[in-house]
Amino acid sequence: MVAPALRAADGSELLAVARADPSRLAVFAAAHDVKRTYARWPDLIADPDVNAVYIATPPDVHGTQTVAAAEAGKHVLCEKPMALTVDECQRMIDACRAHSVTLGIAYYRGFFPVVRRVQEILSSGGIGRPIIAHVMLFSPFDPTQDHPRGWLGDRARAGGGPMMDMGCHRIEMLLRLFGPVGDVTSWVGRLKIERDIDDTGTAVLQFASGVHATLTVSWAPSERRDSVEIFGDRGTISIPVLGAGTMILRTAAGERTEHHPSHPNHHEPLVDDFIRAVAERRSPLVTGEIGLEVNRTEAAIYREQPFTRSGRRRLEESNIQK
Repeated sequence: MVAPALRAADGSELLAVARADPSRLAVFAAAHDVKRTYARWPDLIADPDVNAVYIATPPDVHGTQTVAAAEAGKHVLCEKPMALTVDECQRMIDACRAHSVTLGIAYYRGFFPVVRRVQEILSSGGIGRPIIAHVMLFSPFDPTQDHPRGWLGDRARAGGGPMMDMGCHRIEMLLRLFGPVGDVTSWVGRLKIERDIDDTGTAVLQFASGVHATLTVSWAPSERRDSVEIFGDRGTISIPVLGAGTMILRTAAGERTEHHPSHPNHHEPLVDDFIRAVAERRSPLVTGEIGLEVNRTEAAIYREQPFTRSGRRRLEESNIQK
């Protein structure tokens, strides 16, 4: 869906693509009318006619590729999660800043009209003070090695299971709605799949604003779920399916259902914003700093490092269940 967005956006031309698998490279180039193909990504970055790159590789190489692109003077729109570690994220930010190129991260939920509507309600006090949020995301998946996205089952390449792959989108959304996280408690484990990677995770996030949020993501349940609920002291927002855009608002005035459908191509508003940001010499809506904050929260969820914010420190430590 990103390739059509890159082709459709004003001021954008999908000029070149790099992929190590020659058969998949040829199929992609033919499907999207790409004029230049490269078997090695450094050769694409060296192309003098390319002035921006979209990095769609697994996250274990995001850092290396972003730094190389920045050093070549290319603007970078990088897939999520931004990288595997907080340090890698910072190196990406530093490299892009040092070479005066734009860095954007492909978290597109902030462009959903329903998410923007929630922001309006929260900022106007429409449900009073937000107190609790519940976010659930279940998507049955078993990333076997022969699957096109089989790398998601490899911890060294993916960094973690669904909390890393899908949960990062919801963390970015929660940061957008409630501000910085103050503390994290989490449980991450493997309940169904047979590989050495988690398939289920729950995080309890306490925001500096005081809001408590629970985030549960899983590949294991048979039922799909993509719900968001926000409970305030004067009302409630309920979104049964985030991507569908239907929202139920409950206040003392009664219950109202609103419909805020997303763009048919979820990536297109993100791509449009990034291209305009480059042209206008401004920051995109989703910056590298936002990507870093998501990774900082992920690191605490996976117990890779204590979470610190404003002098607070999460003390508990445990390992992913085997």
